Formats: sequence, structure tokens, C-alpha cells
Amino acid sequence: MRLILAEDSTLLREGLVRLLVEEGHEVLAAFGDATTLVEEVGERRPDVVVVDVRMPPTHTDEGLRAAVEIRERWPGTGVLVLSQYVERAYTTELLATGAERVGYLLKDRVAQVEEFLDALDRIHAGGAAIDPEVVRRLVVRTTRVDPLARLTPRERAVLEALAQGHTNTAIGQKLHLSLSSVEKHLNSVFDKLELDRTNGYSRRILAVLRYLES
Repeated sequence: MRLILAEDSTLLREGLVRLLVEEGHEVLAAFGDATTLVEEVGERRPDVVVVDVRMPPTHTDEGLRAAVEIRERWPGTGVLVLSQYVERAYTTELLATGAERVGYLLKDRVAQVEEFLDALDRIHAGGAAIDPEVVRRLVVRTTRVDPLARLTPRERAVLEALAQGHTNTAIGQKLHLSLSSVEKHLNSVFDKLELDRTNGYSRRILAVLRYLES
């Protein structure tokens, strides 16, 4: 695949470039700020963009802002956002325009090469890749009313796998369920979360957003 990298850590950026080239991918550009990222994407039209959330000059959310703009302007371009910490607002905002060709990984996950490359492949193929640790931490509930409380443990496990970006087939393999069982559990999740079949909206995306927001 053809990629653009925006990461202000020189060591990580150069390491990713070397890894991707060794895997047979083409790195079109790699730089340490987000200011030129949108322009570069418009000119080079990569398959996937890998960008850090916090970039110069303020190290707040420049990378995220660029990622959201790229998803809005070029929905066919995959976006993988890297973050040092779990930040629910960032994850939710990134998925607000859909759960296709998008990923959110903690930087620690990049060191696990196979998982990082698998995330890129899933995004390139049109899917999603949400870090399992992000999902696990977002599962922690407070004492307030939990809209997911009606779900059975198995349904919650299926929804957690869905939130990580897995397909129905992959969920079945992960949880040792048949495809029909996965579909049955998902339909039950949609019903319990009161997600009707509404034109223009995917119940899978709405379920993930409901999961992340609760």
C-alpha cells in the first residue's frame, strides 16, 4: 500500500518507514508535523495515512484535527491515528463519520509489529482497527445508569470485538462462535440498545459509538 506518515518522534517515524518499506509498502512522505499533512494527502492521495494525535506546534490535537479533515475530504483514504494515552473523546470523534478505513492505536501497540501491520491491512481493506486496550479501558463503568447493562456477558464480548473493528467472521474466530451465533448476538445487541434500521445509518457504527460513549 501507499502511505504517508506524520509523527514528531524521529526515532519512531524512521523506524516505521524502515518497517513499512521492508514489508513491501511505499512510503510517499514522512514528516514531524501536521501542518502540511492535509496538503500532502490532497496531492499524493495515499491509501493510508498514519498520524500522531499530538503534533507540533502546540502538541495538543493537531494530528487528530488533520485526520478528521482527511476523512471528511477523502473518505476513500484510510486513517490510522496513534496516541500515547487512551482518550475517549478522540476515539468517538474519529468514528463520528463512520467506522470504515479508520484506526486508533496506542503507541505501545506499534512495537507489536504483527498487530500494527494487521491494523494497517484491515484499514486498507475498508475496515476498522481500534486498540483492544482502548476498548478495555472504555468498558470501565461508573455507578450511573449503564445503557449496556441489559447485555449478557457474551453480547458484551461480541460488542467489544465489534468496537475493535473485527468483522463477523473474525469475531466468531476470536470468541469461538459460529457465524450465525455472532449474527444472532449482534442483532440482540442492536435490539437492546434500541438501534432501529434507519436509512443512512449503520447499526454497527451506532452500536460502537453507543459503546464508546457509555
